[in-house]
Amino acid sequence: MTDSLPSFSTLSSRLVELRDGLSIAVTEQGDVDAAGGKGVLLLHGGDGPATVAGLATALADRTYVITPTHPGFDGQPRPDWFDDPTDLALAYLDLLDTLRLRDVVVIASSLGGWIATQMALHDTRGRLGRLVLINAVGIDTDGRAKTVDIRELSPAEIGPLAFHDPTLLPDPATLSEEQLVTAAANRVALEIYGGERFNHDPKLRRRLHRVTLPALVLWGEEDGVLPTAYGRLYADSIPNAHFRTVAKAGHLPHLEQPDLTLAAIEEFLGDKAA
Repeated sequence: MTDSLPSFSTLSSRLVELRDGLSIAVTEQGDVDAAGGKGVLLLHGGDGPATVAGLATALADRTYVITPTHPGFDGQPRPDWFDDPTDLALAYLDLLDTLRLRDVVVIASSLGGWIATQMALHDTRGRLGRLVLINAVGIDTDGRAKTVDIRELSPAEIGPLAFHDPTLLPDPATLSEEQLVTAAANRVALEIYGGERFNHDPKLRRRLHRVTLPALVLWGEEDGVLPTAYGRLYADSIPNAHFRTVAKAGHLPHLEQPDLTLAAIEEFLGDKAA
């Protein structure tokens, strides 16, 4: 098991070995020494770590950023027993223990948001400092917000729902065979972690009152998969959370409106991420 934190200020990737034979591929950016044992844990959603790469680079200008790849995504191995967001949450808490990080800001998109809330519920060692949930999945609305089950849709059908600006959608004809295979495998991994009910735990919303960390629930207001009503319900379920929308953005506001998204995060964090 890795028990030391390397010092660097440039992009670096490595495998961190955890318990039970589990290894997590992580990308690290920023100045770890200047961060003083703190930093940002950036959790990607169902389309893989590439969707948060730009945000990671932007955040690395001010702090140390670690971006793990969820096992099963981008060709990373996933043990058969490792199959739900709680497994991921506990693994990432183990990762923070291994790296000896504290007061960590968890910034999480979509599936990553579900993982982040589970981390907050299971953080018995006080590793976390704040949460930023970006169009997070995970809660059941009891019919109070209409959501879309993307398992029933093709990628071509999902795109216009997930993006405000359709010109940002990747053209499948321009993707390599390797990229297409990776995208298909990522979708399989998403369905595994999403579970039988897919992308929500019917008990999670009723447990979020136990999350006392300061939280920002940030929402692309043109999300056709999870509407703003879903995001508001998420924020209302966390005692110390506030809700903010990003105009002209869908499910991935950090891709469609990166400057607005980063500004909202920096305003929320103030000097806490430095």
